[in-house]
Amino acid sequence: MRNTAGNLYSKIHSWTDAFGFRLNASQTNRSKSVTTRHYFFETFNFIERFYNRHPERSRFVCFDAYGEKINVHSLLDLQAAFFENISQLK
Repeated sequence: MRNTAGNLYSKIHSWTDAFGFRLNASQTNRSKSVTTRHYFFETFNFIERFYNRHPERSRFVCFDAYGEKINVHSLLDLQAAFFENISQLK
């Protein structure tokens, strides 16, 4: 399971780097060793909760155009939400 989570983390970061997502904010809770990062691209936002001691437990959450929370379990989930958001801009 550790390998799968690491792959998800690297796949999402490779994809976001290719599209040009920007890091908007980063906060670290030192007592829990959790870093929360907020990324955005135009009108699309997603949040990453990165567990410093256990990177395989990292979680990604994004929001659709209506403000509904979408848990990201794969790169496809993030891509689908992103392209749906971008298509509604027209």
